[in-house]
Amino acid sequence: MIPKKSVFNKIIGDSHFELQFASFLDGCNDIISYAKNFFAVHFKLDYRDADGAISDYYPDFIVKVSEKEIYIVETKGREDLDDLLKIKRLSQWCDDINSIQAEVRYAWLYIEQEKFEKYSPKNFSELRNAFKGEREIL
Repeated sequence: MIPKKSVFNKIIGDSHFELQFASFLDGCNDIISYAKNFFAVHFKLDYRDADGAISDYYPDFIVKVSEKEIYIVETKGREDLDDLLKIKRLSQWCDDINSIQAEVRYAWLYIEQEKFEKYSPKNFSELRNAFKGEREIL
């Protein structure tokens, strides 16, 4: 996909849903920019997986809503055993980074494909409101 709002000139998704979500972000008038995270970006979190091993987790998207607000977004088409563990780690990371600095507020969203298609948000604000209850999964 050739984006308009991404910091990169092309978006390569790991799934059709990731490309669908990138297209959604590209059409959001209420965000500044976004990036599809991948290995070369080097934004990763270590977490303990379902087997107890330390693994790397690369959240799917980084969304800049304003100069003071950034969302880390995980999209999910098919769930696996490690997903809840990854989200718990992402939640902890956001809490930790927000506790040591106040310049930018970091938050997370967990976007399941089925619910995304059901809610059909028109902008990022609607997306945020529709999925803020997903925090209860923790």
